[in-house]
Amino acid sequence: MWDFPIGERGMERLAALLDGITGLVGRAVAWLTLLMVLLTFTIVVLRYGFGLGWIWLQESVTFMHAAVFMLAAAWTLSRGDHVRVDVFYRRLAPRRQALVDIGGTLLFLLPFCVFLLWTGWDYVSNSFAIREASREAGGLRYPWPSLQKSMILAMAALLLLQAIVLLSRSVQRLREPDAAPAAQDGHPGL
Repeated sequence: MWDFPIGERGMERLAALLDGITGLVGRAVAWLTLLMVLLTFTIVVLRYGFGLGWIWLQESVTFMHAAVFMLAAAWTLSRGDHVRVDVFYRRLAPRRQALVDIGGTLLFLLPFCVFLLWTGWDYVSNSFAIREASREAGGLRYPWPSLQKSMILAMAALLLLQAIVLLSRSVQRLREPDAAPAAQDGHPGL
């Protein structure tokens, strides 16, 4: 019924690989939060302590914030830390949780990723084509604004990879006769 052409073991290996990719990216960009705090502190000290300020430095904090938010989204999904109405979900049996995960992935996550890739492609390619730079004098120069917009495509691609993992593991939970109850900490035990 739910057979994959590459086999069950192959699918779990693929899921582990994709999970590893999103985890690596997520953990890497998570370090940007520390850098953002330090940089913001530096900006404040320079501005109010020494009367110095650079637009490109302030824009770099925005760039890092976008990277953390967009590139760590798939990692957040893999850990079960994403926003979800957990009131009903955590009380469901593992098989029903798997059905909810499959339905949500097929009805919402995959179409959202495809939409972002479809609409974002022209947006990003136009940014590179015109060699977009900051509108502010002294702001970030090309290619930084274009790279920031590229994170839209990267987020969609990483979420797409994580959707494959979520579908694979949800199907696996459906195949298990008596799956163990979900963890009580609000995570679905993926």
